[in-house]
Amino acid sequence: MAKGQREGTPFTTRSLGGAEIGGVRLLDAVRTGEGAMLFFATGTPLEGIAALEDCEIALIRSIGGAPVVELSVAAPRFRLAIGGQDLALSAAPDECALFSGLNAGFAERNGQSAHIAIEWLRYHVEEHGMEAALILDRARPGSDPAFREALGKGAAGIEGLKRLVLLSSPLPLGQPGLPPEAHPFCAPDAPGKDRMEIPAPDPWAAPLGETAIYELVRARFLARARAVMNIDLSDLLAPAEGQTVFERALGSSNGSIALIGRHAYPWRLRKGQAAGFGDHHLVRFDAKTTRRRWCAAPARSKEGAVWRMLRVVGAEPSPQDQMPFWRCMALRHPGVAISKIVPKSSLVEDPALFEIARSKFGARPVRMPARAMKPHGRAGESRRVTIVTTMKNEGPFILEWLAFHRMIGVTDFLVYTNDCTDGTDTMLALLQEKGLVQHRENPFRQHPGLKPQHAALQAADGEAIVQAADWLICMDVDEFINIRCGGGRLDDLFAAVPDANMISLTWRLFGNSDIHEYRDEPVIAQFTRAAPELIRKPHQAWGFKTLYRNQGIFRKLGVHRPKGLHPQLVGEIRWVNGSGRPMPENAYRNAWRSTLETYGYDLVQLNHYAVRSAESFLVKRDRGRVNHVERDQGLAYWFRMNNNAEEERSIQRLLPAFREELARLMADPEIAAAHARAVDAHREKIADLRARPDYARFYGEITSPRLEKLSRMHARFGANVFLAGPDCVPDEILARDPDDDFFFTVERRAKTAH
Repeated sequence: MAKGQREGTPFTTRSLGGAEIGGVRLLDAVRTGEGAMLFFATGTPLEGIAALEDCEIALIRSIGGAPVVELSVAAPRFRLAIGGQDLALSAAPDECALFSGLNAGFAERNGQSAHIAIEWLRYHVEEHGMEAALILDRARPGSDPAFREALGKGAAGIEGLKRLVLLSSPLPLGQPGLPPEAHPFCAPDAPGKDRMEIPAPDPWAAPLGETAIYELVRARFLARARAVMNIDLSDLLAPAEGQTVFERALGSSNGSIALIGRHAYPWRLRKGQAAGFGDHHLVRFDAKTTRRRWCAAPARSKEGAVWRMLRVVGAEPSPQDQMPFWRCMALRHPGVAISKIVPKSSLVEDPALFEIARSKFGARPVRMPARAMKPHGRAGESRRVTIVTTMKNEGPFILEWLAFHRMIGVTDFLVYTNDCTDGTDTMLALLQEKGLVQHRENPFRQHPGLKPQHAALQAADGEAIVQAADWLICMDVDEFINIRCGGGRLDDLFAAVPDANMISLTWRLFGNSDIHEYRDEPVIAQFTRAAPELIRKPHQAWGFKTLYRNQGIFRKLGVHRPKGLHPQLVGEIRWVNGSGRPMPENAYRNAWRSTLETYGYDLVQLNHYAVRSAESFLVKRDRGRVNHVERDQGLAYWFRMNNNAEEERSIQRLLPAFREELARLMADPEIAAAHARAVDAHREKIADLRARPDYARFYGEITSPRLEKLSRMHARFGANVFLAGPDCVPDEILARDPDDDFFFTVERRAKTAH
């Protein structure tokens, strides 16, 4: 009886013949007919490998940076020179007879319990006719004898399992520099990785790094198996429908099929219970990536095919040769809260997985709590539309913004201010007395670590005006909703997309139109030059804000879109872009800017007057940013946001109706006086700043012919130009006609500007 085999069971233990010899790490050496194959660790230099005495090198190749040396040698012991070192080596006979003619699974174990391993074996034996398994145990040799004992006992009770080999390694096989694979840092979907405390690297438990292991186990154990399925102990194949995974591989065109995996999660675990396969019944609705593994029939593989972790190189399957599987993430990250390895707002129930949990594992997974949408009126009925905004020193621009949005149909305004010195807060207090807005002091100082805009939105969620709103949007006083359909009112927009409950308003960046001096005139009348519709850079060019129905699909307000999706209601989302086209699911949770596939201006756009006149920009720079308080609005910001490429006057069709509403507001003498005081304060601030040498120099820069020319050339620049700033553009590029067909960019800097 073979060493390690238990009588009456299919269980056997084996170890790789790895060793570190003179600083060279050999994973294993295997006899192959009249020769041997040597598998070295990743990073071992290929150069300097030479045969000594009674052997000859037939081939040296690299698999993922790991040298594999094929020798012609008669004796089991031989000598090899590597990097000037003379090494005495030996190769053990292959043990492919253990799996000859069997449907075998090859899996890696990295901390999973014996119970999980037994469940994995039982499921794949019953569902796919797996007859044998080779499990690579990544633990330190001898560190977990209880696992080996329990696995052997459990395997004896699995009818149909003819062979089980537990393979260990005397050398660690993990990727260098990484923590244990169970840590959330190694979970691909884990949120907040930039804030994690990461434990010390552990090569015994880190994600597998020695990917030449697949060719090694083929040569030593699996070359004569009928077919080999490669997934991990945390993975479950979908149930066989007709043919098993092994039959599919045998019948495939190239002797292999692709296994395409999705991550699966529990909602939560019952107190005191370890995770099992049957707890996993949820998947990410917006998953961008899949896991890849394979199943191959060795006898049908093409000559020269190489087994790698993700595919069989040289025997790529045809597109129809695929089978799905699920990777059960709570088994890869045991003891970790689900919210630490995936945003729970992205999870939805997978009916097939839920049925597997119930029928195959007898489980009752904890389901997501039910959630219903808030009742609100449908489009076409009387509605409340509320804007939530933050302001600081915006006094001269408040009335225009308020009048315009009242004119298009906004009913309510909730405004937070902080640290105003130009009368913004007193004007808003007056407007509140008149019943035109609701004004609040920004509570950001009560919440250390929160930026003013985020603190305001957090407070706004509890306001009655927000809770009673039918439609909500968070936007700024330099943004104007430009509805380009119908008569330009919100009713026209809602009628154009009657089923929508979210509408993206993509920015159209407006420049200063080469207007340098501040004038007390409407912004929408003065500034008529903007970026082209099709302009993906700078990064901010296609930012958007979102007008959305207050139905409880999301938990809270967000700067660009509502945040905190309740995933139970993801099927209720009807999100369209500014042209009325549906937004993709991968935008539902985190998107804040449009893409080439999602931008649109046919129905609505958000005119963004981020710079206004050069003089007003001095005041904006001096007061600081509302949200990114630590970032300077200097030359790089002006360069990015000052877009004067083309004339854009679509909003001006509403000027007559806007002027009527503005006149109604200004007819109140108190409001008119408050506006006049704000204008005077703005002009006084401009004069003070222009008298300062640093601001005078800055004003000279942003009003220079060079910056005026650059403001018309943005479509010709790559993203790195905007990160580097205007000084990176050579004079010969500036001298070109902006209509010339050319493109210019620079190398990315190590530290980019904000």
